[in-house]
Amino acid sequence: MNSIENHNSDVIIVGAGNAAFSAAVSAAEHGSKVLMLEKTEEKYMGGNSALTIHMRFAYNSFDDLLPLIKFPEKPNDLSSFEKKISLLKDIVTSYSELDYLNDINKVTENKSDKNLSKELVSNSLSTINWMNKLGHFWTPTFENPTSANVVSFDGKGYGLINRWKKIAIQKGVKIIYECPVIDLIEQNNQISGVVVNYKNQNIKLFAKSIILACGSFESNSEMRAKYLGENWRNIKLRGVPHNTGEGLEMAINHGAVPYDDWSTCHASPQDYNRPNFDLPGENKSGDYWSRYAYPFSILVNQEGSRFVDEGETWRGLTYAKTGKAILEQKNQVAYQLFDSKHRRAGVLDNYKNPTVIISNNLNDLANKIKIENINKFLFNIDNFNKNISSNFYNPNILDGKSISNITPSKSNWALELNEPPFEAFPVIAGMTFCYGGLKTSKDGEVLDKNGDIINGLYAVGEMLGGLWYKNYPSGGGMMAGAVFGKKAGEKASIK
Repeated sequence: MNSIENHNSDVIIVGAGNAAFSAAVSAAEHGSKVLMLEKTEEKYMGGNSALTIHMRFAYNSFDDLLPLIKFPEKPNDLSSFEKKISLLKDIVTSYSELDYLNDINKVTENKSDKNLSKELVSNSLSTINWMNKLGHFWTPTFENPTSANVVSFDGKGYGLINRWKKIAIQKGVKIIYECPVIDLIEQNNQISGVVVNYKNQNIKLFAKSIILACGSFESNSEMRAKYLGENWRNIKLRGVPHNTGEGLEMAINHGAVPYDDWSTCHASPQDYNRPNFDLPGENKSGDYWSRYAYPFSILVNQEGSRFVDEGETWRGLTYAKTGKAILEQKNQVAYQLFDSKHRRAGVLDNYKNPTVIISNNLNDLANKIKIENINKFLFNIDNFNKNISSNFYNPNILDGKSISNITPSKSNWALELNEPPFEAFPVIAGMTFCYGGLKTSKDGEVLDKNGDIINGLYAVGEMLGGLWYKNYPSGGGMMAGAVFGKKAGEKASIK
């Protein structure tokens, strides 16, 4: 396409991730001519959404999940699959709207915007069903159906994004790649278009509504240092390198208000040798380098001391804050410690090609990972082992096998570290996105400092502020992207 000025659009979507596509398809369904503008080349579209696995949504019973599941077509595969489904149905409990809200309030210290969180939760299942009718499917999480992650995207996030693309094109949505938006156009007290840099030319594109869905600022080292602190400047990304915050800055320059906590973010435990960032692709996931077995580990710093309750609750409710705790340790590194009992229990099965140090002796292991105070390290392990409750160990439930008389305590999955070989997995923090965003209505309409709507401007996905503070429940961001993207697309079309 040599010229794009002739595009006649009602709604322009900036970005091409889950929230962007939700908005685009919703707008198209309500009669709008929709144009999507994607910063990257086509093969890398989708942003962090293309690296995800699931959305967190409320459901009443397993019967709500069955229509979402894609069953195998081959008879032999189908028989085995149906048996697994039957077993899964027996162990899966409901995840009510109240459960969802309680999880949000707990992990955000009750600071999530009550209107937005209620809107997210109450619309989660209906939005999932809308996506299912459009052609999205899920697969059961047979290996560990916990923490509201009973089903995952068929084809992971990459499959989700490619389905969204197909659905959007079928609805008449136009997508232009390698077309970054560099400014908004304001006319007569309304945002009426965007300025793009396309093939080295600055071009103005006009529309009735502009929906920003172009991510946070996690890929911008200067913004990380400014808002999160200097120790975040050089952090590795558990995500794409393209979310550099221009959308947020453009909106603020045109009257939008930063909302909620720009000083906290999603940061999780990652392999010590992970790359600086991830790029979308088939069979690629942001979790390849993730080291999420820490709830079952003894997690120590370079000084040989524990510093968090590893087993506080389900991993999906603690992982996004644990990265920050690791970043705060000396050398910004920690070590997940396991022994042969953990290996037999299967908690390390998802660690593919990890960085690991192995020894048959704890003293030798401490030397290998350069623990600074080995006597303190050995004392801490011995003290941990001696103070474990006698509860039965079960990594598939909140088993209550705990330690309460040492600091920090461990609430679940406290297992003695005493049976070699011992394994130490060095981990660092990897950032995914910032929790702060822009102040919006429940329909994604961007608000100014007076609380008034900035006509023609919407923000969804990671750009919508108010939901998360210090921590967040896994899959909550993807669900918010779909819920508020859908609502923004509809509202922009009606206007």
